[in-house]
Amino acid sequence: MSVSYKNIKKLIGPLLFIENNHEAKYGEIVEIKTINQPNRLGQVVKLSEDIIVVEVFEDTKGMSSDNSEVRFTGSPFKVKISKDMLGGVFNSLGKPIDIYTKKVLNSDILTDVEKDINGSPINPFARQYPSQVIQTGISTIDGLFTLIRGQKLPIFSGQGLTHNKLAAQIVSQAKVLTEEPFLVIFCGIGIIQDEAIFFMDQFQKSGNIQNIISFINFADDPVLERLIIPKVALTTAEYFAFEKEMHVLVILIDMSNYAEALRELSSAKEEIPSRKGYPGYLYSNFASIYERTGVIKEKKGSITQIPILTMPNDDLSHPIPDTTGYITEGQLVLNRNIHKKGIYPPFDVLASISRLMKDSIGKNTTREDHSDISSQLLASYSNALETRDLISVVGEDSLNLDQKALLKFGEGFENKFINQDFTENRDFNNTFSIGWNILANLPKNQLIRIHQEYINKYYPK
Repeated sequence: MSVSYKNIKKLIGPLLFIENNHEAKYGEIVEIKTINQPNRLGQVVKLSEDIIVVEVFEDTKGMSSDNSEVRFTGSPFKVKISKDMLGGVFNSLGKPIDIYTKKVLNSDILTDVEKDINGSPINPFARQYPSQVIQTGISTIDGLFTLIRGQKLPIFSGQGLTHNKLAAQIVSQAKVLTEEPFLVIFCGIGIIQDEAIFFMDQFQKSGNIQNIISFINFADDPVLERLIIPKVALTTAEYFAFEKEMHVLVILIDMSNYAEALRELSSAKEEIPSRKGYPGYLYSNFASIYERTGVIKEKKGSITQIPILTMPNDDLSHPIPDTTGYITEGQLVLNRNIHKKGIYPPFDVLASISRLMKDSIGKNTTREDHSDISSQLLASYSNALETRDLISVVGEDSLNLDQKALLKFGEGFENKFINQDFTENRDFNNTFSIGWNILANLPKNQLIRIHQEYINKYYPK
């Protein structure tokens, strides 16, 4: 049963303050009718015994306490979902849009399927341990920090780094190594229009647009829309994964914009801030998004997540990356110094990790030597960096032959393995081949992390 209010006590920015005279629900959707204005939607964001606080999705221009009526619908926000969404671009509310004009299209989604965007928690007992891989075509990810179906693997970047290019490349190239249906859902949070156009152009060029669903929230859209778009994207992912039996990869960029919107809303509600002004529930709020990922027993589909965030001042201890790292199963870190060398993608491999990789790679999924070659590449690169530091003390002429071999290996690792073209799509075998060719700069007695049988089989002659 719906309830209407014709008296708004106070209007501050996007927030409506209404006297509480009924049992409203947190997260409940309201419809706002304003004289000579189009109808708007809002959501209950705070409740007390006396006051209901509603945040309006659209702008509040022309609204006042005298000319507006607020109707409580009694239900949370729901999104319409259909297979017709494949290849489409949608806004935060799940409506089709034209990214060049940013206008909502007249064509609506024709479907009987409507889902609550808050989803349902996955019973931990119902989860299945992830064991299958997703190939991204990027050597650093596939070879060293393999992405596993059902994994949450964030990318920590910084302002001005190439995370947009990296996201577009992953969306365009990602695939499963089986014949099962695969879908990518791209979710842009608080991005500017030029970035949205770049992403859509790249998706079109990939020839894979029919397997991509895009949700775009622009930087000048209302704050509340920034907070609901990840939920809309993940609700769509849950439908295709667990009802249509597809493997779904969800890319969320930029989660820092989501966190800033959360802080802005918290400040408007006059809540007591926690670390660096963010609300104390930042961790649980992130968890409600990241944990909507995984593989469920007796379900053929899966949801994999790559949240991408920009670290303020490149600070890994900042609350946004710090909180994210506690929830997810690994992290990929982009490094500004490597970026300055002209290396793309500029991964800091010694600061990165994939915690689910070790149990999911090998003969039956990628290749038998995968674990060994990954371990050896990382160990040798660490030794190469130590040798570079040593040069500043003793000079390059004082190095022995093994140390000079490590230097040559380090250069090859950065320039040939990590570095690859934006349009270059490497499969697993290509990645391993490049890895072995770089390891050939080292004498065999330095390959202490690789079984002898693999050295005999794969070491370049």
